[in-house]
Amino acid sequence: MNASIAIQVLPAVEGKEVIRVVDQVIAYLKSTGLNVFVGPFESTVEGDFDTLMEIAKRCLEICIEEGAPSVMSYIKIQYKPAGGIWTIDEKVTKHQE
Repeated sequence: MNASIAIQVLPAVEGKEVIRVVDQVIAYLKSTGLNVFVGPFESTVEGDFDTLMEIAKRCLEICIEEGAPSVMSYIKIQYKPAGGIWTIDEKVTKHQE
């Protein structure tokens, strides 16, 4: 594993439709088989950099396919080509009760 991304999608839809579209993106993230952490504002995924870039692209496509005329996204990337990045568990486990 040489990368992790935190991705937030903001589909241009109204009301609770936002939750429905975002839920489809989260379902896709979980279907990748990678380690996924879902938070209240963004989801974090760990894996290979190139795979994660394709996943980020697919998240945007899902929003459009689900009826959003447009989508904004905020993506944070941690990348270390040689591998050995801090894992999701290393970052958050100590803060969970």
